[in-house]
Amino acid sequence: MTAELPLALQTAYADLLDRCLSAAFDEAVAEDGVFTPKTIRGRRYWYFQASTAGQRRQRYVGPETPELLERIERHKKARHDRRDRQALVSTLIRSAHLPRPLAAIGDVLAALADAGVFRLRGVLVGTLAYQTYPAALGLRLPAATIQTGDVDNAQFADISVAVTDRTPAMLDVLKRVDASFRPLPSPQDARRVASYEASGGLRVDFLTPNKGPEAEAPRPLPALGTDAQPLRFLDFLIHEPQPAIVLHGSGIPVLVPAPERYALHKLILARRRSSMSAKQDKDIRQAEALLAALVRKRAPELAAAWAEASKRGKSWRRRLGEGLGPLRPDIRDETLKAVGAPRATVPGLELEFAAPALRYDAQRGVVAFAGQAGGAPVRCAVTREALADHFGAAGPDPDGAVSAFRARRNEIERLLKAKYLSWPVEDDGTVLMKASDVKELTTNKKG
Repeated sequence: MTAELPLALQTAYADLLDRCLSAAFDEAVAEDGVFTPKTIRGRRYWYFQASTAGQRRQRYVGPETPELLERIERHKKARHDRRDRQALVSTLIRSAHLPRPLAAIGDVLAALADAGVFRLRGVLVGTLAYQTYPAALGLRLPAATIQTGDVDNAQFADISVAVTDRTPAMLDVLKRVDASFRPLPSPQDARRVASYEASGGLRVDFLTPNKGPEAEAPRPLPALGTDAQPLRFLDFLIHEPQPAIVLHGSGIPVLVPAPERYALHKLILARRRSSMSAKQDKDIRQAEALLAALVRKRAPELAAAWAEASKRGKSWRRRLGEGLGPLRPDIRDETLKAVGAPRATVPGLELEFAAPALRYDAQRGVVAFAGQAGGAPVRCAVTREALADHFGAAGPDPDGAVSAFRARRNEIERLLKAKYLSWPVEDDGTVLMKASDVKELTTNKKG
């Protein structure tokens, strides 16, 4: 489903990311100023302080990280290398076949970046964020080249208030790209504007997390010079975003959600969409592709994000399980195994048997047969020892094992169903019942 990018191209992207972040940092601060930290709620944030026309002004740089401290140290030594970055962008598009946005959208993203939206911890979300993950994960992802006409940005409202730096008014920023941009007043409060649209249909939306009523009116984001529409579950998505590069021009540095948060957020959203809607199908496909990659590349991060979401309550756990339901069974099971969750997490998933044919596998010493769950076949087996110890099979005779299975089929199938749903997902996706399993299942330790 996914193909690994050559190491040379993964290295090229890492180089481009570093160069773009350094260039954006240099452009955000002047040469004749000083960096100064502030501690807010126990965490240090850095600002650049400079004097212009006798007035002192501070620009927000970001939360303290080892990478930021290193960038501050080498700021004065940094060189502008726009042409080299353009060459790297071209290489990644041409040789790695990585996705890039439509030209008009790329120009809008460049304007947002230049205005300071991402420096001020605005986060690019939606399909444009998904398009950055192939390069970040070093994998080609299905459907990453599908284009969108929407630019979705999000920011925490409390961060927008706390950051003392500001972008120009958002409508002014957008009109510099396309003079036809116009504000779209909110249906809840016509005085508020969280969306902007150009004559060709290109739309820019601003979002912010909300835990209140769904129909809440937009809230102001003073740092970004706009209002934003509150949305449920968004706080989980944009917590601790990561830097990425949009492949347009010489590379546009942005912040995007961590891919594991994006995938789980899509699982949650998919079940909130209208059934069989195009957006629901896109959510499922993006989640499926990312989860297939994450179980290989970032399994610990995926497990941590799942645990965080699960701790938020029963409705979160239910939505995650419902979101897994439409995925390919192998990807569903790989995800459950990676996060340490049983198949019972998925509502309505049942292991069923329709008098399947039996065969004795002498090499493995098992009676093997097939079941079905979620429309996909499931390989099942019971060891000869389990049949001898618990179901009356006499000796090592294969015919005796098969006969014992047939005689106690209903009981055996009931135990296999319990193990399939409630026990950890096995490595090869089969359901193998051993003698020790029967003892545990019949004493209700795990069944």
